[in-house]
Amino acid sequence: MAQNLNDFLATQAAQLVKGPIAIILCEDDVEIDTTLSHAAQAGFKVTLAVSSEPLSEDLLPTGTINVTMNTRHPDAHVKAVNAVIQAVPENTWMYYGYNAEYLFFPFSESRRVGEMLTFHTEERRRAMLTYVIDLYAADLSRHPNAVSLGEAMFDQSGYYALGRQNADGEIMERQLDFHGGLRWRFEEFIPEAKRRIDRIALFRTEKGLRLLSDHRFNFEEYNTYACPWHHNLTAAITSFRVAKALARNPGSRHEIGSFRWRNSRRFEWRAQQLMDLGLMEPGQWF
Repeated sequence: MAQNLNDFLATQAAQLVKGPIAIILCEDDVEIDTTLSHAAQAGFKVTLAVSSEPLSEDLLPTGTINVTMNTRHPDAHVKAVNAVIQAVPENTWMYYGYNAEYLFFPFSESRRVGEMLTFHTEERRRAMLTYVIDLYAADLSRHPNAVSLGEAMFDQSGYYALGRQNADGEIMERQLDFHGGLRWRFEEFIPEAKRRIDRIALFRTEKGLRLLSDHRFNFEEYNTYACPWHHNLTAAITSFRVAKALARNPGSRHEIGSFRWRNSRRFEWRAQQLMDLGLMEPGQWF
């Protein structure tokens, strides 16, 4: 029987000592098994599958622990991630995402996530920028929930960045707001605060670190895309999350006949495809 997240962290946090750790927030029952399997194959030592109700054991690959909390709350990611940050040792690498999201990083077909994070640590980086690349089914009449791994599409262009401003209107150093994908093309259905596609999804814990509701951190250096002296690694999260929401929500589901457009491209489930299009950056890692 799955334990409540807080109870698990209070009694069994020792299981999380060896990172990197993945936290997968299960908001619904779509593609939970493939999401968890993808995390295991990427090389995470432990995956916490956080769900509102206990998951079937059949969905949990080796190394996956199911814990429960209300994952349908708008800020569930804040509660879950910050609770784990407080429970694990400092300098533990963590990743967080949602069901029907799949992390890709440079050369991930042949390398493990731990190798990449070791290199990133050697470059004195404590966090990694990830771009959330929207996936969507090619045919909504056959896949009304907008999810199809076998016929997944994504936007090959239409991405852009704007300088990030602080509360005083000043441009922040090495920080940008990234836009594109379905959040850009269907922005009339997306609240302005949720239109960015950047997420600091990979990070190393330290005392006082807190995740904020907008997927940034309270330590500004964590929110930078690179160090001051050269480009760093970035990664990509391919995600059906926005497509699911647009296909489900009453305000948008009857207004959208298809997500396909002239710049749609079949997703090949390869990191190299994303690198070729500039949707993630290998930096100095070869």
